[in-house]
Amino acid sequence: MKRHPDGSIGHRPDPGDDFASVRPPLRRTRRRAVIFTACLLTVGATAVVVDRVAASRVESRTAEAFQKGMGTPERPSVEVRGFPVLPQMASGTLRHVDITAEDIPARGNSRPLPVTRLTVGLDELQTSSDADQAQARTVDATAFLSYEDLSDALGLEIEGDSEPGRVRAQIVLPFSGDVTVSTAVAAVSANRIAFTDLSVTSGRLPAAGQALLAKALAEPVQLHSIPEGLHLRSVTVAPSGLNAHFTGDTVTFRSETAAA
Repeated sequence: MKRHPDGSIGHRPDPGDDFASVRPPLRRTRRRAVIFTACLLTVGATAVVVDRVAASRVESRTAEAFQKGMGTPERPSVEVRGFPVLPQMASGTLRHVDITAEDIPARGNSRPLPVTRLTVGLDELQTSSDADQAQARTVDATAFLSYEDLSDALGLEIEGDSEPGRVRAQIVLPFSGDVTVSTAVAAVSANRIAFTDLSVTSGRLPAAGQALLAKALAEPVQLHSIPEGLHLRSVTVAPSGLNAHFTGDTVTFRSETAAA
């Protein structure tokens, strides 16, 4: 054995020795850290994919049930909000669900009015073993009614007015020419839209025209093509149609049930 000047015995690294023999194996440690991080990322990515697949299945079933209940020609768009979705499904309650449906057919016998587009936000949607039924704690919805659909339902040519909260109706009468009237739009009870404060803005309105307006606008229009349990709160005038705002509490959706 080699004796050193200080009296100790044993091998001491000389300045020229390979320091790798006395330092910790850093390369191996780093490699393990990289592998561990990659594993974590893989597990996380897999969890996201599995959760997204589960959400897609819920969205598909919800869209199918809504289409069946409302009779829409195309399947609506459904999005389950919040991540992860699997724990929400396990609890039986989805925190928030957004639904957008197009062209909901007209219902009712008196001046049936279709809904051009319906957007629905559902909070705390509780699902059950019965796939055809679900209940939301609160619902906020907007039904867009295009002037084209509104004109067909009323038998008058309806368009937006320059004054806020009002629309114009044009009437073509024999021997009297075109008559244009302006009317305010308001939400009234029982999910109805009323036309009030009628005024003639162009032309002359004879008795025949007054009778036609009375038939078309005197009675509020009932909105049938919406889910049950929603209540009309307001109606606003937009450039291309009317936006009817609805809310509801503890609303039950059934695929076999159409609309109110």
